[in-house]
Amino acid sequence: MPMPSPLPVRDGVGATRLHLPLEGAQTVAAYMADRFSHLDPERLHVRFDRGEIVAADGSALTRETPLGVHEFVWYYREPPIEKNIPFAVEVLHRDADLVVVDKPHFLPTTPGGKYLQNSALVRLRNRLDNAELTPIHRLDRATAGLLMFSARPETRGAYQLLFERRRVQKTYEAVSVLPPDWDDSAPALGGVSLPLVHRNHIEKLRGTVTVRVDPDREPNAETAVELLGTGVSGGTDAGLSVLHTLLRPHSGRMHQLRVHLAELGVGILNDGFYPTLLPETDDDFSRPLQLLARELRFTDPLTGAERHFTTRRTLQERPASNGSQ
Repeated sequence: MPMPSPLPVRDGVGATRLHLPLEGAQTVAAYMADRFSHLDPERLHVRFDRGEIVAADGSALTRETPLGVHEFVWYYREPPIEKNIPFAVEVLHRDADLVVVDKPHFLPTTPGGKYLQNSALVRLRNRLDNAELTPIHRLDRATAGLLMFSARPETRGAYQLLFERRRVQKTYEAVSVLPPDWDDSAPALGGVSLPLVHRNHIEKLRGTVTVRVDPDREPNAETAVELLGTGVSGGTDAGLSVLHTLLRPHSGRMHQLRVHLAELGVGILNDGFYPTLLPETDDDFSRPLQLLARELRFTDPLTGAERHFTTRRTLQERPASNGSQ
């Protein structure tokens, strides 16, 4: 069970928990000042003076509290100056236990880094006035489409088990540049005829923003790829020949779909991570990653009813007229 926070959700944001060393000559304040060296130390110390750094029992720590007294502390992140993500989250379904939304491109699922209020979770907690709202699964910030939230902790575990046991059928769409050797009479990717199943071993290394593929290890990621069509883009890249694919992941590894299509020679359009990691730049809202979480299907663990949700979003670079559908 997750460790309960001694601090309530505030403005849609839960408190952050920090694990402390149990040994050391430093005070907790000095340790945090060293760890978060990008912060102004005096501003951090003032937060101790105001009683804003607390232990598991809710008691406030001081500047002089030594390491070894508490294993964990909680505090609210100070909101950064955020760039607004000018796209709305659309609620598609809401009941006492489940909330299903259409997440836009560029909006993270949960707070992190430079995004706090501009996250789907915080926006929804504030909008629905539900501090207990929690994501059941995640979408990359760059990916748009269906996202499910638990509305109350009493039934959260039942829905989380669906994903852990791979009992949710997930379907995605992607748009890529059409390969130069594409043959409409014999559609294939990576030398394999479509439809196909692609497998590999994906691992996330600490300190990296991308994942690594290890060809020498047993596959832990699997995606079925089907052809939706080819044609000319009807979006920002009008005139570009594109490939429209349907993706059914059997596993849920980080960046799995992006990695698999890149390995097949059709990296997703506007992907700055795969196949090549590009320098970080400001978001270009006119060029979202062309990946969309399209459908979710599962048997409701509470009622036994079949659930089927479909996105209302579309990919802007999909073929204006498909040549292979």
